[in-house]
Amino acid sequence: MKNLKYWLGLTLLGWASHAFAQSETDALRYSQLQFGGTSRTLGIGGANVAVGADLGNLVSNPAGLGLFQQSEVTFTPGLNMGNSTTSGTGAQLSESRNGLQIGSLGAVFVNRRPDDDNTSDWRAGAFAVGLNRINDFNTSFQYSGTVQDNRSFFQRLREPRLLNGSLPQTLDDIVKQFNDNEYLDLEGLAYGAYLTNIQDNGPGTAEQIVTVPRNGPIQQQESVVNEGSQTQFDFGYGASFRDKIYIGGAIGVVSTRFIQTRVFSEFGTDPNSGVSLTLRDNLETRGNGFNARLGAIYRPNDQVRFGASVQTPTFMQLDDTYSTLLTTQFTPAVEFVNENGQVIESISDGSASTGGEFSYRLTTPFRASGGVAVLIGKFGFVSGDLEYVNYPSARLKDDSDTGLSGSFNSQNDAIAALYRPTVNLRIGGEARYNAFRFRLGYARYGSPYEDSGLNGTQNYFTGGLGIRQNKFFLDVAGVYNTGNQYYRAYTLNSGNEPVITVDANRFITSLTAGITF
Repeated sequence: MKNLKYWLGLTLLGWASHAFAQSETDALRYSQLQFGGTSRTLGIGGANVAVGADLGNLVSNPAGLGLFQQSEVTFTPGLNMGNSTTSGTGAQLSESRNGLQIGSLGAVFVNRRPDDDNTSDWRAGAFAVGLNRINDFNTSFQYSGTVQDNRSFFQRLREPRLLNGSLPQTLDDIVKQFNDNEYLDLEGLAYGAYLTNIQDNGPGTAEQIVTVPRNGPIQQQESVVNEGSQTQFDFGYGASFRDKIYIGGAIGVVSTRFIQTRVFSEFGTDPNSGVSLTLRDNLETRGNGFNARLGAIYRPNDQVRFGASVQTPTFMQLDDTYSTLLTTQFTPAVEFVNENGQVIESISDGSASTGGEFSYRLTTPFRASGGVAVLIGKFGFVSGDLEYVNYPSARLKDDSDTGLSGSFNSQNDAIAALYRPTVNLRIGGEARYNAFRFRLGYARYGSPYEDSGLNGTQNYFTGGLGIRQNKFFLDVAGVYNTGNQYYRAYTLNSGNEPVITVDANRFITSLTAGITF
């Protein structure tokens, strides 16, 4: 066992690294979806549950497929421009990230009876296939500031934790990781990089991890870059009964790709315990899942439509590939001593790394939506939707095919405690003048956080234009999104860890080209 002449310590398990544990953050990331679809749907703020006749209904309410009068094919590319500003530990820092995307691609095939064919009350049916982006992870942010020692990574080391989220961690577990050069958690990495030491308190007394108190402020800085998206491939069917009642169903296959790169640094200002460290964490998550939805639209007259739909939870299989590298530098050098107090080695820097793969399952919340649309003759319409999402019902599970015996009970308890059900509001409208269309919309997605001090509300301001010809149409839309996200690099038992507020905004512009036949 190594003994230090003086001890320098850091805990990194609170980093909540994906390298060693999936968390409630993963559940929220893949559950908090964005409205998408064609530029028509985007232009009216996603409020199309009761409107119908749009390929965006594949995601929102498949009953809307029954309102199609003719078949069509659409393609919607777009440009995503994002910006984020952080605050919480020091000076505000801004970061931008832009990229091209395919927002929607699909086709609907309609079979409609002629108006003079009264052989059946079922007037029309439409089968549709589509690809829609339902989540975009392309963001980046950075922050820099100072914290006191009792809020730093070093404080995390002084607190008892669990090994792999389930079993009490013993000091022998940490030493075994060091001796085997096979690290299972970030506390093992910290020991391997000479940031921690285990002190022998004498016969009959338990050993303990010790750290030297640090005086003065601790400098911290971190950059986080996220990439990827969730794309849903749907196929659905909608039917019209007497052109009064429309019903439909759809099945969605969700493809997930998320890449995160984090670089965290911390260093003190005390020359008697000068330690600097850099933690580089790389994560790539890929997976697939499926869900299903049912919907209905009722049209009591030509002016009003009522719509409703429900979507099952999405059942996902996710695979993480991760790598973590911890490097350290010591000024002055760390000295190792033997039992007689003689210096046997001097260390000025250290490093420890790990990597691997992990598979798990996630069940996201079910969703229920209701909407109403009012048509103003041939001049356009206004519509509004409410969507209920039960975020606390999300659940992480072991991948039974791997034979893992661990449990996600603590993470699922955290999901239930930290998140709350919420209601999303979407309103929008379209005005028509000859072949031209003018659209405006607004959406407010409620905060998923149980803590009222964390305002996670998302606001969307939308608008669009369109032109319709006999066999061709072209729509453009712009969506401006604002909202706060909250980031913790690690957690403390006191709850006094630094919380970084990320004020993010994003502007998405899209163009939909379509043909009818």
